[in-house]
Amino acid sequence: MKSEVYYTNLRTGFNNSLIDKLDRLMVRAGIESIDFKDRYAAIKMHFGEPGNLAFLRPNWAKCVADRVKALGGKPFLTDCNTLYVGGRKNALDHMLTAEMNGFSYVSTGCQVIIGDGLKGSDDIEVPVEGGEYVKTAKIGRAVMDADVFISLSHFKGHEGTGFGGALKNIGMGCGSRRGKMEMHVSGKPRVAEKDCIGCGMCSKICAHGAPVIKDRKCTIDHEKCVGCGRCIAVCPKDAIHEGTSHSNEILNCRMMEYAKAVVTGRPCFHVSIAIDISPNCDCHGENDMPIIPNIGLFASFDPVALDQACADAANRMPVNPNSMLSEAEHCHHDHFDDIHPDTSWKQGLEYAEKIGLGSREYTLIEVK
Repeated sequence: MKSEVYYTNLRTGFNNSLIDKLDRLMVRAGIESIDFKDRYAAIKMHFGEPGNLAFLRPNWAKCVADRVKALGGKPFLTDCNTLYVGGRKNALDHMLTAEMNGFSYVSTGCQVIIGDGLKGSDDIEVPVEGGEYVKTAKIGRAVMDADVFISLSHFKGHEGTGFGGALKNIGMGCGSRRGKMEMHVSGKPRVAEKDCIGCGMCSKICAHGAPVIKDRKCTIDHEKCVGCGRCIAVCPKDAIHEGTSHSNEILNCRMMEYAKAVVTGRPCFHVSIAIDISPNCDCHGENDMPIIPNIGLFASFDPVALDQACADAANRMPVNPNSMLSEAEHCHHDHFDDIHPDTSWKQGLEYAEKIGLGSREYTLIEVK
């Protein structure tokens, strides 16, 4: 059975702002059918890494929070801590980063609560029904304490999963630090020494001291490595590669099982904003220029259909000149496969559908 995905473009007019359009989109998509009365609503989003300017502005979050409050709910913004070195590795740094990037009660109308606590260890083990790779997902406690779950995602490229959309925002984003380690564990990288120049970028980005530079060559200490893949993304010579040929596929499967743990058993609603579509994750401390033009706003009760609709819309767009995608070898007839050829977003959505997260078949309904 096809799921409904609602879409609106980015054209505006007098008395019809993008914020107005997002609110109208959510209403048309059915958010008012959820009982929010006196219930806590977690709005899961990414607050952006310091130096990155592609993350969603606080204005989008305020629109979602205002609609929840209008329906009687108690919204809060949330995300869980990261594995890697950066501005979001503990709750204090994470909240400071959010504040520096504009997320405050004044700008959003609700509070920021870091889902897995001060050090990323405040989690709940949630059973994954039918999980093939994960039996109990380690999810941030505040995320699971909420009565209603809303994902607010920035749709963009991603070096490990092809693209980052609703399901990555939910699965990887809601995992505690040990949860993220469990999802990444199969992807411990290896170095092609012939390509390595010993620049040390991998050492600087690693939170665990796994890359070791000796005689201007890097090796990865797998006893320390958690498989997050940050070293792969920063290597200027593409000398660091996934440890196994199937590691990204296993990452996809575990991430989808984590997403299932988050959404099962309570009302959920999903919004994706397809603008500033950078080639890599917002977890980077920088963002390269968008690989394609802006697309629009999407909403659905089905996160699988939502991601599929966003990917389909993206692949219909032309390539931005001078972008990373314009420099890629175009052999896959798919923007995300071309820019990150070692990834497989289709396999991820196929597995999500297989475990009952939703349907890849959808009907796209345009909202004016």
